Amino acid sequence: MTSPTKKNPRTEVLPRDEAPASLVSTMAGKWGVEPNRLMATLKATAFNLGDGKEVTNEQMMMLLVVSNEYGLNPFTRQIYAFPQGGGIVPVVGIDGWSAIINNHPEHDGLEFVDNDDSCQCIIYRKDRAHPVKVTEYLSECKKETAPWKSHPKRMLRHKALIQCARLAYGLTGIYDHDEAERIIDGDVVPTSTSEGSIVEGIISES
Repeated sequence: MTSPTKKNPRTEVLPRDEAPASLVSTMAGKWGVEPNRLMATLKATAFNLGDGKEVTNEQMMMLLVVSNEYGLNPFTRQIYAFPQGGGIVPVVGIDGWSAIINNHPEHDGLEFVDNDDSCQCIIYRKDRAHPVKVTEYLSECKKETAPWKSHPKRMLRHKALIQCARLAYGLTGIYDHDEAERIIDGDVVPTSTSEGSIVEGIISES
């Protein structure tokens, strides 16, 4: 007799039609906190807020949906968000990207090939004959910020990892910090699927 498959509570995704009614209590139970305390704490810690801005319950729900979708923990800053209008721009830190990659069932390792000017990330999948390769260039990515000035090669490696993961695993609706700042500033329009629109669709149908 075949034993039932054991589900991984860190990566299990709730069915979207059940998300509005059960998501807050489910996430609260997973982290061992009361639902009301969960919402209040994450409103205060999981958003990059400007002066005078407040987080709505709808924006908080959007963050929880994206967090659940990718199995990320907002308490450890694997994921956080910038409010934008009535929605959010979900931001995944490098620890979050690493968790997504390593928790993917088809992940089969990765490597980097770099020099002073560029960094190539190579991701291997168990179900693909050829790896996915992405090269990022320092001249295109470098910003005049403290992390880029002090650790340019590390930052470039992060950029290569993120872009390669997107192609290898079809990741959409999440951004790194640099991308989120550019979206908020209006310098770039998001080209991937908006998780905010998915959440609004769920809420409106409930």
